Amino acid sequence: MKKFTTHSLNVAVALACTVFGTVRAAEISVPPDASARDAKTLVSFACSKCHGTSTNGISISPLFPILAGQNSIYIQEQLKLLRQHDRADPHARAFMWGISHALTDEQIQGLAEWFSSQPAVSGRPSNNAALAARGKEVYENGVPEPHRVIKCIECHGETSAGTNNVPRLAGQHHDYLALQLHYYRDGLRANKLMNRNVKNITDDDIAAVTEYIGTLSGAGDSSP
Repeated sequence: MKKFTTHSLNVAVALACTVFGTVRAAEISVPPDASARDAKTLVSFACSKCHGTSTNGISISPLFPILAGQNSIYIQEQLKLLRQHDRADPHARAFMWGISHALTDEQIQGLAEWFSSQPAVSGRPSNNAALAARGKEVYENGVPEPHRVIKCIECHGETSAGTNNVPRLAGQHHDYLALQLHYYRDGLRANKLMNRNVKNITDDDIAAVTEYIGTLSGAGDSSP
């Protein structure tokens, strides 16, 4: 797996903003007709350009998260944070602030329920057994001092299904997970728990743990 650095991640986001900027302004919007604002129509208008063209929530580009099978409560919380501009990482500012600002609570709930009801993506075997093994150690046991990273399994569960407001990570794009871990570590995405838990994580451990998460199924893990 290609290992991202903070610089390369920022370059990727900047490039995406350039490539998708015109599409975002011209084509992605909330439908003006209130009668057309059912969840599937909203997905078609406002979400499918980035999160899966067939409205299934499975994005092709790792710049955009896979939403299929994601926990409904987590999606609702994130959309409300984005709508209020309380989530201010570079991705949020570039893509989601404008799209989410006009959504009502009812529409947010409908979108969350739509995506959470779509068939989830499961993990795949790793092509790098050593890296995945290191990632399993980080995921299940954390990292001791001096870096001290809290074990992921404690919140995200054995198969990384998450629960309620804890996101499902299984099946997610490796590079998207790496991007978010860089954001949390570097303070670009605010979440007190995550900022504290991964503040000292190294680039190597980010590469390892995301490699391992990529193998997890997210099945049969109702509580973390």
